[in-house]
Amino acid sequence: MGGAVLLAGAGGMLAWTNPGPAEFADFAAGRLVEEISSRVCESSTLPSVLGLAVADCAALVASQRTALGAVVQRQTRRTNFGVLSVYHSQLGGQQVLHWRVPRFEATVVGVAGRFVIVQAREPGS
Repeated sequence: MGGAVLLAGAGGMLAWTNPGPAEFADFAAGRLVEEISSRVCESSTLPSVLGLAVADCAALVASQRTALGAVVQRQTRRTNFGVLSVYHSQLGGQQVLHWRVPRFEATVVGVAGRFVIVQAREPGS
């Protein structure tokens, strides 16, 4: 009997902390900001003329976090299992500011208030 109560309590706690779509969009937008910043700002792929006009490329990319989160929400399918959620995203090609969102597919599990990337890849790789 005690084991069943413990199991029910654990299941209830997992259901309570199952992160929703808004939390996922924030998580994914943060990851995209990192990815775009590293690809564009740190790898010198920013055209030199634009580089002169943009004093802080990373801050400019970070300012688009909300827009990136909206793109992710539109391109993600969530399967809610109550105690956890599985998010499958197919992104790429969308224009945010002057950058194209990198093409990638990802499967992410949301459980206990956290996200775990199970699979992430660029199509064709």
